[in-house]
Amino acid sequence: MSVAPDSVASVWVAASAGTGKTKVLTDRVLTLLLGGSAPQGILCVTFTKAAAAEMSIRLSDRLGRWATAGDGDLAGEIEALTGAAPTAEQLDEARRLFARVLDTPGGMRIDTIHAFCQSILRRFPIEAGIAPHFEVMDERSAAEALAQARAEILERPALAPALAEIAGHVAEGGFATLIGELVAERARLAELLEDGLDTVLARLRRALALAPDDTAAGIVVRACVEFDDGLVLAAARALIASEKVSDRQRGEDMVRWLEAPAQRAARFDDYVGCFFTDKGAPRHQIYTKNFGIFESQEAATLDAEAARIGAVVAGRRAAVLYAATAALLRVGHAMLATYERHKERRVLLDYDDLILKTRDLLRRPGVAPWVLFKLDGGLDHILIDEAQDTNPEQWQVIAALAEEFFSGEGAREADRTVFAVGDTKQSIFSFQRADPAAFARMRDHFAARIPKKKWRPRELDVSFRSVPAVLQAVDAIFARPDAADGVVPAGMSLHHRAERAGQAGLVELWPPVMPDDSADESAWDVPMDRRRPRSPQARLARAVADKIAGWIANGEMLPARGRAVTAGDILVLVRRRNAFLVELVRALKELGVPVAGADRMRLTEQLAVEDLVALGNFLLLPEDELTLATVLKSPLFDFDDDLLYQLAYPRGERSLWAELRRRAADHPAFARADRALAALLARADFVPPYE
Repeated sequence: MSVAPDSVASVWVAASAGTGKTKVLTDRVLTLLLGGSAPQGILCVTFTKAAAAEMSIRLSDRLGRWATAGDGDLAGEIEALTGAAPTAEQLDEARRLFARVLDTPGGMRIDTIHAFCQSILRRFPIEAGIAPHFEVMDERSAAEALAQARAEILERPALAPALAEIAGHVAEGGFATLIGELVAERARLAELLEDGLDTVLARLRRALALAPDDTAAGIVVRACVEFDDGLVLAAARALIASEKVSDRQRGEDMVRWLEAPAQRAARFDDYVGCFFTDKGAPRHQIYTKNFGIFESQEAATLDAEAARIGAVVAGRRAAVLYAATAALLRVGHAMLATYERHKERRVLLDYDDLILKTRDLLRRPGVAPWVLFKLDGGLDHILIDEAQDTNPEQWQVIAALAEEFFSGEGAREADRTVFAVGDTKQSIFSFQRADPAAFARMRDHFAARIPKKKWRPRELDVSFRSVPAVLQAVDAIFARPDAADGVVPAGMSLHHRAERAGQAGLVELWPPVMPDDSADESAWDVPMDRRRPRSPQARLARAVADKIAGWIANGEMLPARGRAVTAGDILVLVRRRNAFLVELVRALKELGVPVAGADRMRLTEQLAVEDLVALGNFLLLPEDELTLATVLKSPLFDFDDDLLYQLAYPRGERSLWAELRRRAADHPAFARADRALAALLARADFVPPYE
């Protein structure tokens, strides 16, 4: 079922992985262009720059092919796209589309949401309340500014009590994580604090049913004196007279606490233990059944005391929660204010600011209608790619842009549409605060505003990527409720259909590889008798490598190609680029299987880069002898141990660099290293490191 042709309808597409989401978007744009929509009136919002580039390339390729295609080929392609045979005039128009798109000022608007928001702010900076010459911070600059703000607030005496409160709840390493989460949610935090921190804290107290002067310690102190302790003491002593050991033990604990008024506050948790379990849950039974029957008055007293202690515990927890939340809000407010001042002084915006300031611009009374009118005049269709990864603030921007489509004068246009493609199953990790539930909420939002005759919810479940065996395995796994939780909406089932029906496929489930129970090697044995690691990653990697090597050696047939499998036919997918990947590449190389290696690496962890960094460090500080020795041992100069020893051992008090210079004539390798390093040192103070 095609979802692209109906260019006058708004379409909401729920698509699974491999069902051709990018193709659907490309087809939609082509259909709109064929229907007469102006290229500048179409906005495609993608999630990444790579996705935007991919879509631009696909559109350019298709339109370029149309410009030169013969009538038969072009007619067939357009009929497959629109479902109707084109007329001669439509064929001519299709050939002109390539030139129309090229002539569009600024080109087709296929942008990430951040790039689009940046373009709006560049166009309306005064209306948005920002300097027209603002610059956008990259992620590294933003992280450095946040670290600086965090360091600054840690030195403020006024925040010492709040920091001490937080330190009582999180470890040292958790503080940075906590602040990072605050920063990620700073839009919600700023919105929360619009009425002032004191107002927010007052609302929090009311929500937690706390009096203005309530503290955890104060609640405990009052609980130790504001009750009829004589009545409770009598019930506790009656409990001691019970025949049951558990009754007597609990009664003794109560009496011990009740008879020491001066120590009640300090030992309050001991008394709470009489009514609550170690896990903090109320005890189902404070006394045994016989005691409750024969000592009904005392039992009622103990029940009432249990209820009172339960209320005290709840109040204390509320006070602890309030204190921790208040401290976190104070620290977060101070840090974000410091971070905002840093950006304001330098006229900077970070990526979140682009979204938030655009959202605020499109909501600003007296300004938003004019801005929307100016934007609305050139915007007829909004297409959203990877809609499941759009966070709430981004959705607010899109909703504001589309609001003019379906209200007031904008509603008169018959062909103004919204087209969204997404897969909530791919948003389970909440990347950049994406909310899978927001996908459904925004679907309902647009469904309520768009006339039913122009609203087309669709699902794509035909996979062009995988074979039936793989898709059936996926469906079987997520048929289990525990696996489906958070992936498949409640009351629904997951079902994929394979376009590659009849093609071969096999899913094997291997047992998990457990840690090896063999004895650990002694640290003294390792340098003498190095053994291959027996970690689960290494053993699993070897098993996978053996399987692949066996396929190649035994001529395993590849049915899709009608020939034996080769190394180039095999792709290994991993969940994470961790130690397993390193072990797998090593195992494949040891078995003689051609392998491309890791598809991604950290440059700073590569030996060649580390050697060059060491060289740079030596040029900064020639007296660093260990660094110089590292440089000399590297492939840059290729000293072996004997040669380095020959240079370093007899030098006395002289530095290694001074000794190398003094003895340059003693050995050709010394002379070569001396010349090269001296030449680099001569340039180091005048030429940037890159050059």
